Formats: sequence, C-alpha cells, structure tokens
Amino acid sequence: MARTPSTMLELGTQAPSFSLIEPATNKTISLQQFADTPVLIAFICNHCPYVVNLKEAFVEFSQEYQAKGLQVIAINSNDVENYAEDSPEKMAQDVEKYGYNFPYLFDETQAVAAAYQAACTPDFFLFDASHNLYYRGQFDDSRPRNDIAATGEDMRAAVDALLNGQDTPEEQKASLGCNIKWKSGNEPDYYA
Repeated sequence: MARTPSTMLELGTQAPSFSLIEPATNKTISLQQFADTPVLIAFICNHCPYVVNLKEAFVEFSQEYQAKGLQVIAINSNDVENYAEDSPEKMAQDVEKYGYNFPYLFDETQAVAAAYQAACTPDFFLFDASHNLYYRGQFDDSRPRNDIAATGEDMRAAVDALLNGQDTPEEQKASLGCNIKWKSGNEPDYYA
C-alpha cells in the first residue's frame, strides 16, 4: 500500500468547477448546484485501505455536518480499467453498502482530480461558502493498522471553525493515502 501525501493546494484557491455523473442515481451533479454553500470535496475510492479505514466514520461525519449546512461531495478518479473494484457499478454498490448520504461522483477523465491537484485517497478539500479553499488535510490521525479510531477529529475542528466564522486553522496536516490510480500518460506534473 503506497503512502502518498496530499499536495496541500494553496489556501484561498477557488474551487475548480465540475459536472460529473453519480453512478448510484445516473444524475449529473455540478459544483454550481451548491453556490453560496460551504463544500467538502473528498477524493475517495472503493478499495483503498486508507479510505476503507474511515468510510463509516466519514458517513457519520457527513450526516452530522450536512445537517449544519455543509455540503459533502465524494469523487472517485481512479483508472477503472486497471482497478475494476472502483468501477461505476461498484461505486453504486458502495453507496448502498455504506449508506452514503452524499453524492459519490465518477471522474472518468481524471480532469477534476488534476484540477484540484488531488494526489491520494482520501484527499480532502474544504471550501467556504464562496468556494475558496479553507482547509486541506487529513480527516484525522487514523490509518490502517495504527489502532487509532477514525473520528474525523481534524476535519471536525476545521468545519466547526469555518461554520463559526473563525480564521483558517493554522495547523493543517497533509492527508495520507494510496496514490490516485492515474491512467497511463495522465499523471499530472504536480504529482511526479
């Protein structure tokens, strides 16, 4: 299992727009649908042990914070030709299995991952209501096999600060996970 850190995109960056298919519903979801709303974009996939480690805690976190006004969107950008367990069909199964209460979108061309400079799964990007980057970093200190429970401690602190109108958290630890599975020739320059 490769340990790849987030690129830590510059704070204040405007969220790149996107319009992607949600395999579970076959609907197209765009960032513009959530104008004037704080948004958490999470690059995840089905099979990555780092994502599997926090799936249940992430669903609980999402349910709690969507009730407080945060929109959560998950995106899978992996190459499904070489990683069939991340296919749109399997994504729809994951939504049902884990009870995802947020859109789980498929970035087939990987252009959205590249636009966000996403590097790993999970990779989190929290934007304010104007869609300026407020926090990018880990969900918490939990990792596969480190015996720390997934609670979302770091993300909760960041979202609480955002929703309470506080300044951007000074300490932001890079998310760590499996590298995004880029299609051959698709790996962006920032990632090399």
